[in-house]
Amino acid sequence: MADIIKLLPDHVANQIAAGEVVQRPASVVKELLENAIDAGAKVIKLIIKDGGKTLVQVVDDGVGMSETDARLSFERHATSKISSAQDLFNLQTKGFRGEALASIAAIAHVDMQTRTPSNEVGTHIKIEGSKIVSQEVVASPKGTSISVKNLFFNIPARRNFLKSDQVELRHITDEFHRVALVHPDIEFHFYNNGSDIFNLPSSKHRQRIAHIFGSKMDGRLVPVQEETEVVKISGFVCKPEFAKKSRGEQFFFANGRFIKSPYLHHAVVAAFEGLIKSDMYPGYFLYLQVDPSSIDINIHPTKTEVKFDDENTLYAILRSTIKHSLGQFNVAPVLDFEHDPNLDTPYSYKEKGATLPKITVDASFNPFQETSERKSAGRSYQKASAKGWEGLYEGLEKGSDIEGFSSVVIESESEEQGTLYSEDGTGHLASTFQLRRKYVVSTVKSGMLVIHQSRAHERILFEKFLGEITVKEGLSQQLLFPMELTFNKQELAVLNEIKESLTNIGFAFENLEQETVKVTGVPLVVPESGIGTVLDRLIADYTEGFSDGSVSQAEVLAKVLSKNLAVRTGEVLDQESQLALLDNLFACKEPSLSPFQKLTYTIISEGDIDKKFS
Repeated sequence: MADIIKLLPDHVANQIAAGEVVQRPASVVKELLENAIDAGAKVIKLIIKDGGKTLVQVVDDGVGMSETDARLSFERHATSKISSAQDLFNLQTKGFRGEALASIAAIAHVDMQTRTPSNEVGTHIKIEGSKIVSQEVVASPKGTSISVKNLFFNIPARRNFLKSDQVELRHITDEFHRVALVHPDIEFHFYNNGSDIFNLPSSKHRQRIAHIFGSKMDGRLVPVQEETEVVKISGFVCKPEFAKKSRGEQFFFANGRFIKSPYLHHAVVAAFEGLIKSDMYPGYFLYLQVDPSSIDINIHPTKTEVKFDDENTLYAILRSTIKHSLGQFNVAPVLDFEHDPNLDTPYSYKEKGATLPKITVDASFNPFQETSERKSAGRSYQKASAKGWEGLYEGLEKGSDIEGFSSVVIESESEEQGTLYSEDGTGHLASTFQLRRKYVVSTVKSGMLVIHQSRAHERILFEKFLGEITVKEGLSQQLLFPMELTFNKQELAVLNEIKESLTNIGFAFENLEQETVKVTGVPLVVPESGIGTVLDRLIADYTEGFSDGSVSQAEVLAKVLSKNLAVRTGEVLDQESQLALLDNLFACKEPSLSPFQKLTYTIISEGDIDKKFS
């Protein structure tokens, strides 16, 4: 049998390695930003075009590279961070595998200019698909500038899997946040298609969080600080009242590196036990410092998943530290057994003196003198004597003094939900009733119809909103007093992205380019008291739901709105609402499924019911 195993060519091996390192433009951003930080940069600029598909450029003022180092940096497994396997157990830098630039150069056009402080001129290298096109000496500022153009130009299949520019930009922004949050001492600039997205000056951790997520975030933070032999914990958690329905601002950093740890996330949620609902997620920005030898960061190509030596101890310390911080800053309720609230003096009475009560006496009062009221009372008591009980009701004309009884209502258990035997006002049995505040039950020719009220309403609202967005004829309810809401830059970007669709269904905004947005109109189905909550959930759910580029923006927006505005399980529906739900559901184009492809109703046939009694 002939030999069938052969070595792959270098360009094929590089493309396969690139698949592990570069999944999308955000992966390039992460690798280049980390290299800039390792180079000791104090000012870093990130420039993006077309969601990173056309251009990803990172400019820093770090130490730069010599001509030889610049050429060697694009070779596989070339790095200045480690020299032996033992160095893997004491890592202090971001990049160490030496495959980032080689992998990027294998699937893109790369243009690099770099100069060290000791050299008067720099080096300019152009590479296309791992092939060096040119290398020359140029005049350039101190530091390094790397431009990555036309990502996946030689792998069309990979390029076709990229999402829309908005989705890719959102992933890039997430990577930018993860790097900028852990390095507040570095000045960052972020530009997208020529516009300034972020301009972050050098500052402290708290100021950096406020610069990224908006000034409103500053008042929501609770400091967390603890130092033990195992770990040093610092950072902030958000107050319980600002917990969200979706995962939002949740960041773990270990030794200056962003990590994902479901186990430690559970420790944070456990610390908030009793303060937030089970389906809510608290926000946090936590920085962990551990011994580099006690953590393994090389178990995943993206280096976001790590392994700690003693996770159980870390879990317990983190949970107790957050609990202590919440109690220390009076966020969590505490019990003071020595305090007696009955002894508290109201502030308004602290400076007041004691005043004697004034007593007035009616000197003309005579208890033995009969008044007209006492005479009438005496006559009534005489009629009510036991001797003449037969004439107790004499003198009472029919309807003269018993009209009070006509308005007496006998108390009974309130009908929170319809019953099978309730009447609809015409003396006939009601055609629908509500079961467990979750289902609406009715009868059909073939048996019994059971409708899931929440899913059915989602389907109704979904088709309604989808039609309004498409036809642009949604009704708007103008607010008498416009509501002002505060959003950060990322939330404003999402609002501007979906502004036209929101306007079509009835929303009206002012100052949408500023941090404080004025809402002047809302759709008829949105309650005025819940405008802020609806918009917050809309932004969060839309950000997550639009990650799949296979559906249109209008469809995703209609899904998100229907999910947040539909009636919930547990809400009581009166008879009229039940009938309206029934009629509107079967007027839909696809009544059997919710927008999320779940069953909205089922029919239990008469035969199935008969079998229960057989």
